[in-house]
Amino acid sequence: MAFRLYNAPQSTCSQRVRFVFNAKKLPFDEVKLNLLEGDQLKPDYLKLNPNGVVPTLDHDGAIVIDSTVITEYLDEVEPEVSFTPENPVARARMRALMHFIDEMPAAAVRVPTFNLAFLPSFQKMSREDFVAMAESKPIRREFMLTMGQTGFPEAEMDAALGRLRRTYERMDAEIEKSGGPWLLGKDISLADVAVMPALVRMHDLGMADQWQDLPRIVTWFDNIRAQPAFKPTYYHGSLLSERFPHLRQPAQASA
Repeated sequence: MAFRLYNAPQSTCSQRVRFVFNAKKLPFDEVKLNLLEGDQLKPDYLKLNPNGVVPTLDHDGAIVIDSTVITEYLDEVEPEVSFTPENPVARARMRALMHFIDEMPAAAVRVPTFNLAFLPSFQKMSREDFVAMAESKPIRREFMLTMGQTGFPEAEMDAALGRLRRTYERMDAEIEKSGGPWLLGKDISLADVAVMPALVRMHDLGMADQWQDLPRIVTWFDNIRAQPAFKPTYYHGSLLSERFPHLRQPAQASA
């Protein structure tokens, strides 16, 4: 069976899927798209994924879209190494957490990402080019137009950071309830994989201090980064600070 993954190195949704591939030690053909240059909006790609986002999985001609769906699909077709609990109740808890993650941190982290990382590139565009680019996005049109070329206002940033804070607190409560070290207990699940990129992104943006008062989350973050699949998932160029020099802190720039 051949897997081809259309994705982008810095895409948080792509990182979820790469982690599962790497953890399962499944070979896959990686097609890297440049999102800032609009590769995801080209006609050939839109035929595969009409949402115009990454990732997209081509499995022997079967096209699967949406990172959450792809990770569950991989657990179904390659179950030898599984991130899905066998117990139906635990499986339901995992899926409920995944819905929460997609609704809260996965969406909220886009605001600091775009304000701190992508905005300088958008500010260099003409108004006409920016509007044309925003209008071309099938499911992110309103998000881009709301941000505009001046960025999200402070109130929107504060709201996004508040949603992320509630995420860390929810994670902390889940770990306490399950006994940890993972969200559902002793075994890592797709829920842990789903939330991982949001915390990695915030760490990369210099905002890891937001969970330093939650020891269980500090330990969780250390544990996820210690997983064998983490390093190949976050190969060089996967962090925004590796692509955008203005994000690098002095220690990073001199390293």
